[in-house]
Amino acid sequence: MLTVLKQYLFLIYQMSRREIIGRYRGSAMGLLWSFASPLVMLAVYTFVFSVVFRVRWQTGGDDNASFALNLFAGVIVHGFFAECVNRSPTLIAENTGYVKKVVFPLWMIPAIVVVAAMFHMLVSLLVLLICSGLYLQQFHFSVLALPLLLAPYALLVLGVGWFFAALGVYLRDLAQVLPVVTTVMMFMAPVFYPVEALPEAFRPWMYLNPLTFVIGEMRGLVLSGAMPHWATLAKFTAIALLVALAGWKVFRKAQPGFADVL
Repeated sequence: MLTVLKQYLFLIYQMSRREIIGRYRGSAMGLLWSFASPLVMLAVYTFVFSVVFRVRWQTGGDDNASFALNLFAGVIVHGFFAECVNRSPTLIAENTGYVKKVVFPLWMIPAIVVVAAMFHMLVSLLVLLICSGLYLQQFHFSVLALPLLLAPYALLVLGVGWFFAALGVYLRDLAQVLPVVTTVMMFMAPVFYPVEALPEAFRPWMYLNPLTFVIGEMRGLVLSGAMPHWATLAKFTAIALLVALAGWKVFRKAQPGFADVL
């Protein structure tokens, strides 16, 4: 799998670049929307939860800025997952030309979506780093370990994307089901609250959600200056690789039947 990915790396880059530029083509602000959109959503979430509902981050400061930074970190992690997974069931049906008329490596289509979504996640992460630096008046060197967290996370999402892209060809209802599932995962992950806010009996169940670990580690690296939990990160990386391999095999197994179904 990794050998094939490396072989088509430049083509993935070119098509991902076209995907990113195409999203904003014709708009007045262009790529600036990739900065504006997360900031607007951050402001809305912060107002609703910290002003209207008066929620406070129990393990950090009681001010709105602390809540906003912790919230934004969770939204970034979940947004990347939701964008890739929600789009995956319809990717092959939206590109039938590649299926029927052109000899094209179809596995690249979910990979392109993941790379494009990774770009937007990195833009949002840059905004988070700037805002946290201004608020905390310092930058933590632990942020240098972010690639060690984001790489396996992207691999995990890619595997899930391959799986649902293949399954979505045969089961069109997935396009309606997955947005509901990803929304549930957002509320069952520590996006709007810390894990410590839950009773201890519920905390192990929270970690069945893969977003929980990534959100916690990102907050630690960016906001607290804490280094990763290396043993847990190694386990997460192994699981991400297994999920990617499983998704890859399912996609390649299902691919010969795409043309007949479409």
